[in-house]
Amino acid sequence: MRNSNILKDEALYSMVDAKMVMSESKPILEARNLEVRKGDTRLLAVPCLLIREGEILCLVGPNGAGKTTLLQTLSYLLKPFQGEIFFRGKKVGANHSVLEYRRKLAMVFQEPLLFDTTVFENVASGLKIRGMKRGEIHDRVIEQLERFGINHLHDRSAKTLSGGEAQRTSLARAFALQPEILLLDEPFASLDPPTRNSLIEDLEHIFQQIQTTAIFATHDRLEALRLSDRIAVMNGGEILQIGSSEEVMNHPVNELVASFLGMETILTGKVIKRNGRAFITSIGGQEIESVGEVHLGEAVTLCIRPENVTLSVHPSKEVTSATNVFPGKIVKIVPLGLYQKVQLNCGFPLVAYVTHHSLENLSLREGREAAASFKATAIHVIRRKER
Repeated sequence: MRNSNILKDEALYSMVDAKMVMSESKPILEARNLEVRKGDTRLLAVPCLLIREGEILCLVGPNGAGKTTLLQTLSYLLKPFQGEIFFRGKKVGANHSVLEYRRKLAMVFQEPLLFDTTVFENVASGLKIRGMKRGEIHDRVIEQLERFGINHLHDRSAKTLSGGEAQRTSLARAFALQPEILLLDEPFASLDPPTRNSLIEDLEHIFQQIQTTAIFATHDRLEALRLSDRIAVMNGGEILQIGSSEEVMNHPVNELVASFLGMETILTGKVIKRNGRAFITSIGGQEIESVGEVHLGEAVTLCIRPENVTLSVHPSKEVTSATNVFPGKIVKIVPLGLYQKVQLNCGFPLVAYVTHHSLENLSLREGREAAASFKATAIHVIRRKER
């Protein structure tokens, strides 16, 4: 996986991405000081963004975070905007024409935009516009129909397609253009889970096969983890953090990023004891041990993933290697497919995931006492700036 780091501070953001570029290849796409406004409202503010050739960058964030606005700006579908876009080192609109640049891109939207004609003709449409010869168009189209498993639909009217078939047709049309950069705006959001999983699996294989450069917007962090080399977390039109999937998921820079990426227990307190890198934070009358570089009396936020919390019915530090063991009461149990989400009150709120088997085996139910344990090293620590 590839790396970058946090941004918010423009100088740091530029420095980190510059380091990334020096250690790898030159960027295929660079955006500087992008800003989009609608009246007095700022929709987008991205000081710097670099995309390397062959990488998959996933933009994640809640609805309204600015993901679509960023994609539309990068593709020159949304104007006017402030800032500069460089393609292979050339400034778009200056020494690289906008039309020439846009022909290097292909975009796939959440809702497939298909013509009222056959699947074959839809996939061929972009190639015909570019004046490609009939024989080459045929070969390109058949290649993509086979790649996306829809060759048997080539004579079918686009009007008769299911949602999954329509999106496969839309993707095949984009890939037929052999774009240098592929932009995808939540292409699976409107599909049912089995169809979505099948299409993600196919796209994952295709990305590995042909080394496409892509920028992929989604609000589903699991999609991002499966498909991306880097993840950029967005909110309010800004990129809050960018980095490798592992880095962003396990080392969020703030509470908003931590919450969006699945750290369901987020606690704030003050450091009351220190012993080397280990320290104790007082939260809700309880003392939680963590590991990190902090100062005595400093305010910190502790983030704990629910999968790192273990539940038992007999609290005892002798039967677990975890440093932190707390008795608590089960407040709520929520089914989550393969897992059950257990919410506890341990003097502070805590969330754990357990399997159906563990739920039954431990006789866990709402209102029952249980013991929760987690390791000091499993806690992600965010140092809070004093205001």
